[in-house]
Amino acid sequence: MKVALFIPCYVDQFYPQVGMATVRVLEHFGVEHEFPEGQTCCGQPMANSGCMPEAKPLAEKYIDVFDGYDHIVAPSGSCVSMVRHHYDAFFDSSDEKANRVRERTLELTEFLCKVLKVGDIEGNFPHQVGIHQSCHGLRELRLSSSSEVMTKRPDMLRGLLDNLNGITFSKLQRNDECCGFGGTFAVAEEAVSCMMGEDRIRDHLDSGTKVLTAGDMSCLMHLEGIIRRQKHDIRVMHFSEILAEAIGA
Repeated sequence: MKVALFIPCYVDQFYPQVGMATVRVLEHFGVEHEFPEGQTCCGQPMANSGCMPEAKPLAEKYIDVFDGYDHIVAPSGSCVSMVRHHYDAFFDSSDEKANRVRERTLELTEFLCKVLKVGDIEGNFPHQVGIHQSCHGLRELRLSSSSEVMTKRPDMLRGLLDNLNGITFSKLQRNDECCGFGGTFAVAEEAVSCMMGEDRIRDHLDSGTKVLTAGDMSCLMHLEGIIRRQKHDIRVMHFSEILAEAIGA
């Protein structure tokens, strides 16, 4: 199995420890992987801002760089969703190469659950964890159930953490509400974005969260900023960091 690691630009620049935790988790499960050094941003920031001509060369580069791999794994539901669901604007539906790379691009929990079929994970993490379900992960990649649909889906992130020794989970009032980040939305609508984030943090505080986690560092970056400014006692970790710490990888 030939696996490539796709590290989104904001993880590379702001949270390299998340990329390294992802590497340790993959290696713990015996996955040999490569990091293609030619990779760049997937183009999501430009596309979200309406700059489609500027985003297209990045999409084309993504397809070129990652063609030839059985799986492309990323610790980001948001960027994976961009590739799988929003590259239609850049490639013809008959483009076999683009279709192949897009279909093989997986968020980390998807890869662990669907490809490796990871079951119970032995490890220790004696903390109360609050899970933030990102909108891209829920509504586009369908990594868990969302409240607006009746269909139940397995919660992949929680399923991977569920059997760690000592872990408990916060019971939130609103399990799948947006954090308010939304990429450039946080810039264009700063006040609304902050109010939404503060609302999510209040739910976690009321539920006793000690460690806040998610599959998207973009959401966690927004929430961590609020946590720091308001000096709350909540540790923020991507779920790959929790897994790596729990298994001692």
